[in-house]
Amino acid sequence: MPISTKKSASGAAPPHRSSPMPDNPIRFLIVDDIRENMIALEALLRRDGLRVDFAGSAAEALELMLVHDYALAFLDVQMPETDGFELAELMRGSERTRQIPIIFVTAADRDERRRFKGFEVGALDYIFKPIDPVILQSKADVFFMIGRQARELERQRDELRVLAHHRDAAISRLKAHADNSPLALVECDCRLTIRSWSQGAERMFGVGADQMLGRVIGEQGWLAPEATAVLRSWVQNGTSEGRHKTEARVSRPDGDMIHCEVFGSILRDPSDGNLSLSLQVLDVTERQRAEEMRSLLIGELNHRIKNTLANVQAIARQTLRQAKSLDGFEQGFIGRLQALSRAHSILSDVTWTSAPLDQLIDEQIRAGTLDPLRLTRHGPKVQLSPENTLRLALSLHELGTNAAKYGALSTPNGIIDLSWHQGEACLVLRWEERGGPAVSPPEHKGFGMTLIHASAGGDDNMVKAEWHESGVIWTISLPLGAASPKQSADNQAAPAPDAGKIGSLGQCCVLVVEDEPLVALDMSHELKAAGASVNIARNIDQALQVIGTLEIDVAMLDGNLSGQPVDDVALALARHRIPFCFVSGYGREHLPQGFQHVPVVEKPFRAEALLPVLTELMHAAAIRPTSATPVIRP
Repeated sequence: MPISTKKSASGAAPPHRSSPMPDNPIRFLIVDDIRENMIALEALLRRDGLRVDFAGSAAEALELMLVHDYALAFLDVQMPETDGFELAELMRGSERTRQIPIIFVTAADRDERRRFKGFEVGALDYIFKPIDPVILQSKADVFFMIGRQARELERQRDELRVLAHHRDAAISRLKAHADNSPLALVECDCRLTIRSWSQGAERMFGVGADQMLGRVIGEQGWLAPEATAVLRSWVQNGTSEGRHKTEARVSRPDGDMIHCEVFGSILRDPSDGNLSLSLQVLDVTERQRAEEMRSLLIGELNHRIKNTLANVQAIARQTLRQAKSLDGFEQGFIGRLQALSRAHSILSDVTWTSAPLDQLIDEQIRAGTLDPLRLTRHGPKVQLSPENTLRLALSLHELGTNAAKYGALSTPNGIIDLSWHQGEACLVLRWEERGGPAVSPPEHKGFGMTLIHASAGGDDNMVKAEWHESGVIWTISLPLGAASPKQSADNQAAPAPDAGKIGSLGQCCVLVVEDEPLVALDMSHELKAAGASVNIARNIDQALQVIGTLEIDVAMLDGNLSGQPVDDVALALARHRIPFCFVSGYGREHLPQGFQHVPVVEKPFRAEALLPVLTELMHAAAIRPTSATPVIRP
């Protein structure tokens, strides 16, 4: 009967002392058909960290070998049924048991043929009975240490496999993040040779990794030279402390230029000390454009607000000049201000794009300026520009107010017929009053008539009034496109300034470049009051024509003319040596570049602030050496 493979000679499990690997001891296998032999041999082999299993037959031994890993097997040569040599042959025939070291234990004579047969079937050594304990323990120590080293290697292998698994998972995650990140990740060596180029870099820069790997940064011109110099300085400094950041312009193969923020990290290889550079690049082109747009919109908003305030200022001044009493001023000013306010509300609803003419008329009805029961209107649907909306709002207010005071709306039976049609590059508006008192042309042109003329851009030829006994007929043409260049009716040539009258602008010829008729009218009034003659240009073409044909001594230039920049006008003034100042609602950053020395008068302007600027410009021009600043005239 086979002896139990799990029992020692005492019938209990073999004793085990504390072991460095108690959960995974080194195992030896003793195969012998005599129980006492196994017990004796186990007693000689016993040590910490070793477990000895018994097998009483070849079949039992093979069964154990399929379950456990053995560092050494002691096989008795002479066993019934299957001897040790045959068991060794069976072990060599299986992948599972082929590598188990074998020591034969025999009591036979030292027959060289038998020994050769043992070595032939895979034995590593022989132990002869009676067993010498020293020899046995010496040989067992070798395989015990080999087993422990094998277990340690297995443990290290398993740990390395776990580490490799975590490493591969981390690399996969990093690669996924890099490929899907909005950042472009680029790595290069200390010579700025590109060693890694992520899919984010391919998307951002439009160049594949196969075209960039092995190339030096900046070699293909995709990165601006100044940015390349900054990256090189990071590496040359050789420090990993601090956060490296710069901005760069990058050229894509399709010709687009993108603006980027570049973050850099200096890495040092611990093995050889060589430096490398890791770059994280963020495309901030859209953000920069948004910031530029925001700055532009804020500047435009400031300009419109200040232009509106300048118009309010002009309305207040002109209303005050022509008012016969304080009550008259209050009534006229508040009515005009409310008309302007309602127009602003309409434009705010449409985000200052364009407003329907019908809505502008409806606002006048709601304000009580026009009576819907005594008003007929007909015309196509028309969208007005913001400028025309503001101007026409004031004109309709003046027309309705005058009709209520002196015209058709001052009698119970009077009516107003309002019609319009779109002509070539202009909108023609016809206001016809019927059924009111007889009317005649006024003796002088009041501010109300001035406002009506201003609605047409200040051009008298665009406004026509017909005075009939049945009522007045106004025909107003609103320019829809660019106004044709023509000299303003206010333009008057004037001789060169008298040096003795510069302080009061006496005999000076001033060019006012301003597209807001009311503001231009207000400026003109202040300048004429100071003794100057005035030329008004309301668009770029008019301004360039006046500069090229008239002798201008000083100029006032608006920062924007109907949405167009005034750089050409500023350059023309500088080329003709005409001193000038900007009068604008824009900040200096939105004015033509290269003219930082030119003073800026903010809208709404004050006469006491405007006139000293002009006199200073005139004074500087008068004392400047003639040879240094020749006046260029046509």
